[in-house]
Amino acid sequence: MAGLIVAPRARIFQGHDWVYGSEVRKVFGNPAPGDVIALKDGRDRYLGSAIYNPHSQIIARRFSRRKQMLDRDFFVRRIGQALLLRERLLPGEELLRLVWSESDGLPGLIVDRYRDVLVVQTLTLAMRRNLALIVDILGDLLHPRSVIVRNDSPMLSAEGLEQEVFVAAGETPAPFEARGRGDILFSINLETGQKTGLYLDQMQNCLEVARYARGRHVLDCFCNQGSFALACARAGALSVTALDISGEAIEALRRNAELNGVKVATMVENAFDFLKRESSQISAGEAPRWDLLILDPPTFTRNKHSVHDAMRGYKEIHLRSLKMLPTGGILSTFCCSHHVSIDLFRETIASAAVDAPATLRLVQTHGQAADHPVLLNIPETSYLKGLTLELVPGR
Repeated sequence: MAGLIVAPRARIFQGHDWVYGSEVRKVFGNPAPGDVIALKDGRDRYLGSAIYNPHSQIIARRFSRRKQMLDRDFFVRRIGQALLLRERLLPGEELLRLVWSESDGLPGLIVDRYRDVLVVQTLTLAMRRNLALIVDILGDLLHPRSVIVRNDSPMLSAEGLEQEVFVAAGETPAPFEARGRGDILFSINLETGQKTGLYLDQMQNCLEVARYARGRHVLDCFCNQGSFALACARAGALSVTALDISGEAIEALRRNAELNGVKVATMVENAFDFLKRESSQISAGEAPRWDLLILDPPTFTRNKHSVHDAMRGYKEIHLRSLKMLPTGGILSTFCCSHHVSIDLFRETIASAAVDAPATLRLVQTHGQAADHPVLLNIPETSYLKGLTLELVPGR
């Protein structure tokens, strides 16, 4: 088998499963892009089997510490293990991530379930080459009504892959309804919706934040299709206002609000501009209009080199938000970049509180849902972090 000799002090020797191009001492056996290769150290000791792509910054992704090929038995076993984990942790859920890439030992493969429809993404070359086999196995294991391939992620360019969206099995489903956690109904377009249709990683956090909504006036910024807004409205909020820069997302939220029989006021607007204007009005003497504010922005950074600039953006929206809340108000805020640690996120919010000025009490911490499991040896699998904070009264 062809493979790589990994240079000393590469992160794989600390347990990580990725090998970057800068960590390769030698390539042997002339492997082709997308091949399964052997990883070895400088003493010819076997480190595991990996998928290979010389066009990617991550040149090899280990998927087994033993000699292993990507054959049917392998995919049946790994996908089956992933399904058993979800059934144990989240039985009976209609909206669920069934397979999540490295966290399930299948680098670059994502499978999401929307009731009886599966949405598949193959974000690495090796998984793309095995797509037909994967779809066939999913059909045997789950018997879905249809399987949609949503290879339209911007991450594909890093692997040198073209984008594509098509129905791999069954018929193209029209927008249809499915129930999320908390019995919230969603009308979903699986060919055009964000990610694979919805942000499934926030399903549990929506219910957790909604616990604080009863009797409050809620503002949901960067609302997308309204998961947080809907959960808060159903939980007994006095009022809910949601805003997003995407008119398409706001239209989806309005449909979802009607499905759930709740009222949500909506605005199509840039959240940065809105927060700046609203906080300035309150600083000029207007009374706060909301006492629970939710921030769930898209990632501000996709690489470690832009983290500094990203934190300036995070600080600005938190400073504006804190100025908009009364004492005793609640701020629930999220960051979805693995390049931003929870400590850095907290430090940035604390810095904004100093400038506001405000004293914050930590009410609850949040992470990604259980169907997005974290591997301790791959920190990148832990990306979503959130904090619910209270502006301490009487300070």
